[in-house]
Amino acid sequence: MLITFVVLYLIASVAIGLFAAKRVHNTADYAVAGRSLPLAIVIATTFATWFGSETVLGASARFASGNLGAVVEDPFGASMCLILVGLFFASKLYSKDLITLGDYYRQRYGRAIEILCSLMIIISYLGWVAAQVTALGLVFNILSQDAISVPVGMLIGTAVVLVYTLYGGMWSVALTDFVQMIVITLGLIAIALFAADLAGGAGKVVEYAATQGKFQFFPEGGAREWVFFFAAAITMMLGSIPQQDVFQRVMSSKDAKTAVRGPIIGGTLYFLFALIPMFIVTAAVLVLGESATAMLKDDPQKVLPTLVIEKMPVALQIAFFGALLSAIMSTASATLLAPSTTFVENILRNISPGMSDAATLKAMRLSVLVFTGIVLAYAITMQGTSIYELVSGAYQVPLVGAFVPLVFGLYWGRATTQGALASVVLGLGTWLVFIAAPVLSEAFPQQLAGLLAALAAMVAGSLMPQFLADHRGHVHHYKGTSTRRYPA
Repeated sequence: MLITFVVLYLIASVAIGLFAAKRVHNTADYAVAGRSLPLAIVIATTFATWFGSETVLGASARFASGNLGAVVEDPFGASMCLILVGLFFASKLYSKDLITLGDYYRQRYGRAIEILCSLMIIISYLGWVAAQVTALGLVFNILSQDAISVPVGMLIGTAVVLVYTLYGGMWSVALTDFVQMIVITLGLIAIALFAADLAGGAGKVVEYAATQGKFQFFPEGGAREWVFFFAAAITMMLGSIPQQDVFQRVMSSKDAKTAVRGPIIGGTLYFLFALIPMFIVTAAVLVLGESATAMLKDDPQKVLPTLVIEKMPVALQIAFFGALLSAIMSTASATLLAPSTTFVENILRNISPGMSDAATLKAMRLSVLVFTGIVLAYAITMQGTSIYELVSGAYQVPLVGAFVPLVFGLYWGRATTQGALASVVLGLGTWLVFIAAPVLSEAFPQQLAGLLAALAAMVAGSLMPQFLADHRGHVHHYKGTSTRRYPA
């Protein structure tokens, strides 16, 4: 019955996605759903995109092995990212009527920064999408009781997500996310209630977590521990802001108010519901006893699924795997679409500027297909890396390279193309030096070193005499055209 339900649910997801694809008539429909989504759908697609495998399996496993401080990147940093986007970025970006975040970099700084930042954004998605693909493989492996290997499971799950994302773009992602958010919330609440009952009540679970030091959030130790804690917190909090998937949800909104409110409400809901898997996995440790202890040493990501399969009735097994698949597929579809649209709009259109809208739409779909193949290969290669590490590591690239030019471009009128280029080069270069020299990264967090270098380079490069101009000959801020269709 469980496997039958999973198959039916996958078929239904594809059907919803293909139905939504009927609304796609041009690149704006495909990339940002024609800028027409109401608040409820913007909240749902923001929540569902963020609520992925790292939330259900990754963060809960980190919490079970550590404490609240161990998950400062996600959900604490991740939820704050969405709230910050709503408060400080959504309104300013929505008014510019863009298709991709790369378009903003082109308008503000010129084509060189557009291409550099777009490449960093695209590369950063490899880890995040690979985490979802890995989780899909793990789910099919568990459901089939090892009859389906993890790599084959990755292939099956990825193919399902690819079908509706390929045809429907943002419209398919938005409508499937709306359904998947409902499944996630209802499924996790039902499982949490049953898990609490198995463990002897919610109070006993909370008491156990307290006695085990699970509520410890801030680091113990000196300055070094606090610096690394801060660096971990800002990795997703700030590194996720210059990301196309967040930008697409802002730009898909029907108006500026919706663009602002959607991420704030979605981020708040995300944080609240991200705590539920942590509660369930704590209950699982109480219920499973020694077998849970063994899994925590071997693979903590299996604790929660094992509790569901061994201790819960079929109805709740269906609820759990429905919620888990919803979480994974909603994130996977969004993170396949975002880098693909960025590549076409900000890389390919610079190589071939005369592309028609129809040719651009075709190229976007082809890019989704190609990027999916690359991610699948990467995920299989990275087998053995934890889901949480795949996701958290992905955001260091945009943090050190793309975040500072975005913030200073919006809030500092004196930011120049020269300053932006210096920020990208020095921020990314410093980060790479720290990665190449373990002695440095052990003494100071590499992502914080890169961010500080990027900040210093932006200020210095913008205030110094200007020797570098953008492609239009301007050294300071200029008002470019509002869309990608009319390059200077």
